[in-house]
Amino acid sequence: MSEGAITKISLDEALKAKGQGKTDWKRLALVEEAGEDEGFDWATAEPVLPQPRKAVSLRLDPEVLEFFRQGGKGYQTRINAVLRSYVAAKRTGS
Repeated sequence: MSEGAITKISLDEALKAKGQGKTDWKRLALVEEAGEDEGFDWATAEPVLPQPRKAVSLRLDPEVLEFFRQGGKGYQTRINAVLRSYVAAKRTGS
């Protein structure tokens, strides 16, 4: 990867260009104020590799599908997240 492909910008520049991303900008500002990586021990960090997903055909009510599609790109991931939360709640007995 060439070094020219990486662009560094300030927090202010990122806030101006944030658009519709999923970044928690308030938390990022707090981290920047506290100092980079303060309070986190990177030496003990363990990478978590995503599990491969299985393709399935799933029938959904039209209004359910429309609800998730209104959120834009990544609607299938959001549906998966809701289902994952449901499974976790059932496993813990909530």
